[in-house]
Amino acid sequence: MVEFTICFLMKGDQILLLNRDFPEWMGAWNGVGGKIEKDETPLVGALREIKEETGIVLQDIAFKGKITWTDGTTDYGCMYAFIAELPESYHYVTPIKVAEGILDWKDLSWIFHPKNVGIADLKYYLPKMLDETANYEYIFTYKDNKLIDVKSTPLVLTV
Repeated sequence: MVEFTICFLMKGDQILLLNRDFPEWMGAWNGVGGKIEKDETPLVGALREIKEETGIVLQDIAFKGKITWTDGTTDYGCMYAFIAELPESYHYVTPIKVAEGILDWKDLSWIFHPKNVGIADLKYYLPKMLDETANYEYIFTYKDNKLIDVKSTPLVLTV
C-alpha cells in the first residue's frame, strides 16, 4: 500500500493550497504533501514535503487523521493528514509558481463553498479536522474509479 502525507498550513481563516501541475489531482486545489519515502515516518515525510513544496521549514504540526482509499476489499493507499498553524503575521506572498504547481492562500469560505468544483475531496474530511480535537480515519470507497462512499471512524493512532 502506498503511503502519502497531506498538510494544511493555516494562517487565520486561510489555508495555503497547491494547484498541482501533475496527477493526482492535477488542476485541483489541495494541501501540500506527497509520498512518504522509505524509512520515513509520516511526520518526517510531511515536514520534508512542506519544505520541498513551499520552502517553509516547520517543526510543529498536528496529526489530524488518516485517509484510506479502498474498493471495499483491497486498500490501495493512505494519506496521513496534518495541520500547521502559522501566526497571522507570517509573511508568505502568493500566488507563487513552484515546481509542483501554484501555491495560494485561500479563505475557508472559498474552500468550502458548495459550488466550488476546483477543490480536491477536502469537503469530506477537512471541516472535521478543523473543528474537532479527535482524529478519524476517513475511508473512501471507489467502484470503477468512482467515489461511492465515505465513512469516518475514530482513530487511535499517533505518528
